[in-house]
Amino acid sequence: MHAQQMIASHPAFTGQHADSLTHCIEACFDCAQACTACADACLAEPHVTALVACVRLDLDCADICLATGRVLSRQTQSQRALAWQLLETCAGFCRLCAEECEKHAGRHQHCRLCAEACRACERACHQAMAASGSRT
Repeated sequence: MHAQQMIASHPAFTGQHADSLTHCIEACFDCAQACTACADACLAEPHVTALVACVRLDLDCADICLATGRVLSRQTQSQRALAWQLLETCAGFCRLCAEECEKHAGRHQHCRLCAEACRACERACHQAMAASGSRT
């Protein structure tokens, strides 16, 4: 992945919190991919009606993760309060999606893997929030 190199090469980047920021961006994009693939796999399962909530959370989480990763990738005149809110929202969606996928993880490997990606992204969002300091 190129997130670290791209952020480090940005003329507006101050260099503070580079590791937590790039780790979070990469975790967001990884989680979005895992959630998208999990939703698709759920749709292929024979008892798809039991997985409707999982599919919905997978797709919502993927959208939030993509938006968060994209916004965090933009450093020119970035708004700390907006980034903080996105990180908080993304962490919340990841937590909810992981909880739902964990319900099915014993029967479906794709749900287990998705839950792992969601938990990793949730942690990365919290780490990025902690590294950036206050909301303002």
